[in-house]
Amino acid sequence: MSRLPALLLLGATLLVASGAFAQPENEVYNKIEELHGDAASFDRLLRQLVQAMRTGDAETIAGLAEYPLTVKANGETYDVENAEDFVDNFDDLVTPETRRAVGRQQYGDLFVNSDGVMLANGAVWMGAVCEDDACETSHWAITAINN
Repeated sequence: MSRLPALLLLGATLLVASGAFAQPENEVYNKIEELHGDAASFDRLLRQLVQAMRTGDAETIAGLAEYPLTVKANGETYDVENAEDFVDNFDDLVTPETRRAVGRQQYGDLFVNSDGVMLANGAVWMGAVCEDDACETSHWAITAINN
């Protein structure tokens, strides 16, 4: 038996695992809409976040987060209480690697599940945050950062 089929299967697996086959953007958008609603608002927030990460704009990033915000950095877990605390400690809370990874985020590479939307292989999570107990209204926000 030839080794070619096994090599082809291995190569295809590696391509998929490396993200070489991104999902079509409309499929990602539709999945966000289906699971969380208001995909248009997510889209606007994502574009703001990607641009802010590219430029290191701590104030904009802080304004996109829900507090308290759980941040894993430097081998520690922090509960950041407010935007001012986030901005004051930005360089310790968001590594340059995370900024680069999120700054290069492609829509088709997003991972969407019932918990929210994962960016940059888990570096940042965003979710639809309920504004009331009945969750009749919600807004999108950064819900976790994992450096």
